[in-house]
Amino acid sequence: MAEYLRIYEENPNPKEIEKVVKVLRKGGLIIYPTDTVYGLGCDITNLKALERVARIKGIKLEKSNFSFVCHDLSNLSDYVKQIDTSTFKILKRALPGPYTFILPGARSLPAPFKQKKTVGIRIPANNIALEIVKQLGNPIISTSIKDEDEVLEYTTDPELILEKWDHLVDLVIDGGYGDNEPSTVIDLSEEEPLVVRKGKGGLEIF
Repeated sequence: MAEYLRIYEENPNPKEIEKVVKVLRKGGLIIYPTDTVYGLGCDITNLKALERVARIKGIKLEKSNFSFVCHDLSNLSDYVKQIDTSTFKILKRALPGPYTFILPGARSLPAPFKQKKTVGIRIPANNIALEIVKQLGNPIISTSIKDEDEVLEYTTDPELILEKWDHLVDLVIDGGYGDNEPSTVIDLSEEEPLVVRKGKGGLEIF
């Protein structure tokens, strides 16, 4: 049974965030709010946890396209090859925000992602997600939790999320109702930016 934790986005309680970080450090899986849809995540450095997420999603870990949720742009070089000034300016303009940027992967990527030429970087404008990553000290991976419902693609109610995911994850954070629109995905790994998916983030940043 998953633990259910209410955290307020305006001012996340550090003790509650600490509880979440403990779960992640032990290899636990969490469902947490972002500035778009609720995400399923784990500590990027924990191989067993990563494998659990891949199993839930029905994919092989090395074939996965999980996003890396970071606290800010300061540790980007750990996961991404050196980027030019114009790319950095786009990131600075858009983040934190409802975007996932695909960037060339660095050689120092965690073992399961070593073969990846690109990685998706996410810095959501959500204090709960940002504080978790900040306290953890490294990114968490994120993959959105889809719904089988034909009308709503993503579940927005944390209590319904708990009902569905209770036996699959270790902790569900209730950060209020989520959004039903995913992040905008933009590929910055080539010379010209390419919009892979139009989501919540507007394209006026270009």
